Amino acid sequence: MNITFANKKLKDWANNYALAQKKMGAERAKKYHQRLGDMRDIESFAFIDSLPGRFHQLTGDRNGQWACDLDHPYRLILEPADDPLPRDELGNLILKELRIVDIIEIVDYH
Repeated sequence: MNITFANKKLKDWANNYALAQKKMGAERAKKYHQRLGDMRDIESFAFIDSLPGRFHQLTGDRNGQWACDLDHPYRLILEPADDPLPRDELGNLILKELRIVDIIEIVDYH
């Protein structure tokens, strides 16, 4: 999948492992880079729940977003960024056609 970033900080951390380690610590930086690499290696969102890191769709005020585990309790928040979002006749996302992910934030939302 193609990856975009909600802000410059997240993009800089993705492109500079040493900077990521300095800003978020070794374990979180390692997991962040692993998750990004895993997402780059798949074709579409249809395969996202088979990746390591417990990728899962969120609900409530985060409806439309997904999360995956980094170092406890932090999560990587992402959402599909295809424009327009492919939907079936019932309005559900067509996961196999979602090929762009936007990295939104790293957060402890618990």
